[in-house]
Amino acid sequence: MKFNFHTTAERSRMMSRIKGKDTKIEIKLRTALWHQGIRYRKNYHTVPGSPDIALTKYRIAIFCDSDFWHGYDWSVRKNHIHSNRAYWIPKIERNIERDKEVDDQLIQLGWMPLHFWEHRINKDLAGCIEDILSYLPTLNNEH
Repeated sequence: MKFNFHTTAERSRMMSRIKGKDTKIEIKLRTALWHQGIRYRKNYHTVPGSPDIALTKYRIAIFCDSDFWHGYDWSVRKNHIHSNRAYWIPKIERNIERDKEVDDQLIQLGWMPLHFWEHRINKDLAGCIEDILSYLPTLNNEH
């Protein structure tokens, strides 16, 4: 696994540009769903976690998880954090914990939480769409 190392100033500039809504991966997944005829709500604040994409008709909450912020392959990646470890490691671990708590809350409310990693959306968008479509009962017969 290859990791890029940056100076503190470079890292600070990069982190300051990270958005919370309408990220590239969210837009990519939403666009693909729209082209499949799937209509959705974005950043749906009515349910816990404000899912990036909510298929309200089917009670499906979709989250587009950044590999870094949500801790993809965390047991390996956390060893590669070299600057400000005392801040970043607890922060990412709390994000992972919060994701699990939100999933539990959604399930209790009758929603199906689905998470897609950034790298998967970028490399296997068709597979992500296929996974989502498999949870839509009325569409399973049409595709």
